[in-house]
Amino acid sequence: MKDAELRERARQVIPGGMYGHLNAAIFAPGYPQFFARGEGCRQWDVDGREYIDFMCSWGPVVLGHRHPVVEEAAARQLAQGDCLNGPGPIMVELAELLVDTIPSADWAMFSKNGTDATTQALMVARAATGRTKVLMAHGAYHGADPWCTPSPAGTTPNERADLVEFTYNSLESLEAAAATVEGDVAAIIVTPFKHDSFEDQELVEPAFARGARALADRLGAALVIDDVRAGFRIDLRGSWEQYGVRPDLTAWSKAMANGYPIAAVTGTDALRGPAQTLYSTGSFWFSAVAMAAAKATIETLRDTDGIATMFRSGTRLREGLHAQAKAHGFTVNQTGPVTIPWLSFDGDADLSTAMYWSDACLRNGVYLHPWHNWFLSAAHTEDDVDRALEGTDRAFAQTRAHLGGYTAQ
Repeated sequence: MKDAELRERARQVIPGGMYGHLNAAIFAPGYPQFFARGEGCRQWDVDGREYIDFMCSWGPVVLGHRHPVVEEAAARQLAQGDCLNGPGPIMVELAELLVDTIPSADWAMFSKNGTDATTQALMVARAATGRTKVLMAHGAYHGADPWCTPSPAGTTPNERADLVEFTYNSLESLEAAAATVEGDVAAIIVTPFKHDSFEDQELVEPAFARGARALADRLGAALVIDDVRAGFRIDLRGSWEQYGVRPDLTAWSKAMANGYPIAAVTGTDALRGPAQTLYSTGSFWFSAVAMAAAKATIETLRDTDGIATMFRSGTRLREGLHAQAKAHGFTVNQTGPVTIPWLSFDGDADLSTAMYWSDACLRNGVYLHPWHNWFLSAAHTEDDVDRALEGTDRAFAQTRAHLGGYTAQ
């Protein structure tokens, strides 16, 4: 087996053989570590097994793997140059597109990862306010730098000392957090919905979104939306635009360039000057190929109404899973937007049922995840969803047989 061989070789030259959120050792036992290729809404692992992909490379792939329009734009730019002595004209074109697309954006700055963008946004907020403290929801994930990593290994307490936590969707908790550091709040950073791993997702309550905006205004602080995970899958204009709530700063990445490495911070005119004072940079931040891919991705999502496609496919998937779970005698919770879904089993505190079921889904050609939210792409057609549902139905039957008891299969 090529995957097993690669894992053994990796253990000799890579700490632990793999690290971070892609470490298959922390998933269910059957998950492959290494992949050979992707096409549309499918991926193939190095042992040749094909999967209908509902992780979309953990979010970046929004149009489908190797989308021809994006690949053509990237190849055209690569033929001219990628990492040059300065950015190409595509940087201006992409910034113009973001400003034209996002109502809260008057400017854009680019980097490579979501962590870059959230960190950069907080730097802008601190430069603008001269303050230090940041209000952040308990358990929220905003990246992997020392200030926000979920693991304390290799960090010091001082690196998180300026974070003050509140409970997501609780205005009372947010107000109380602000009161503990009155006069020193630089920013409120919040995800568009609660998408913490290992627990059910929670859509934002519109009153909370509006209250966070009002509190930021009252404090003279910046409201920062971390749209890294949800951006370009809920609303091209920004995930809280539907509630009439516009942030001062937004962090973007993942789906922005259909798998090419790029991130961005967008902000309002009031923060243009403070943003200009930052020294925030990277050797590869201005590479042109990813910018060309991002422009092509956003334009294609806009011109094809790709988000609506994802909503239709995601709704079909959710309805199908609900019917299957009921038929096999399971009570499940499906949470989050249908374009960024997750399924959990009622009473499955240790996730053992979810682990077995997701492993069974793999055996039946469907790649999803037991403890992290999934992702839809515009490449998921109704036929693809129906084929996936055939696999998940068999997985429910196999899980019921494993646990014992009646199954409809």
